[in-house]
Amino acid sequence: MTSERTQKLQARNLWNELVALRDEQRADRANAVQVVRRKDLPQENSQQGLLRWYMHPALRDIVLKTLSIYEQELPPRGRSGRLQFQGGQVMFVIEGNGYTLIDGVKYPWKRRDVLNLPTKKDGIVVQHFNADDDKPARYLIVEPNLFAATGVDRGCGFEMLENAPDYSP
Repeated sequence: MTSERTQKLQARNLWNELVALRDEQRADRANAVQVVRRKDLPQENSQQGLLRWYMHPALRDIVLKTLSIYEQELPPRGRSGRLQFQGGQVMFVIEGNGYTLIDGVKYPWKRRDVLNLPTKKDGIVVQHFNADDDKPARYLIVEPNLFAATGVDRGCGFEMLENAPDYSP
């Protein structure tokens, strides 16, 4: 007796589906965006804070999909949401100064610094803070796009622990 899954698989031709997926990906790339310009990116107010997405797993109109890249802006004395996730990000500070809490440990940063957020088996808890009273802080967050390989949870969970203070749904 065959299982329901086996019956469904017998009705498919996975090789043909692989070739069709290849053709779909080629078609997506044929007219995809080669240069992503900041001026063309809307700023979204999310639970994590103010973000501009350069590369995102859901964006299909970009040539490369192997990275996830966004710019985050923190208002003066602002902070991001507090997030528990796998880690494995690199943060490049464009402007401003502040600090990041990683599992409760404070790491100060300033313009042109790079902060490496470690990958840990059980994940990390991260929150970013702008230390300036008058100016916003801006930084890029870059990480491999592992969502396709491991899912959004990336093995340890992906949970908003606290929203950014300026977020309103």
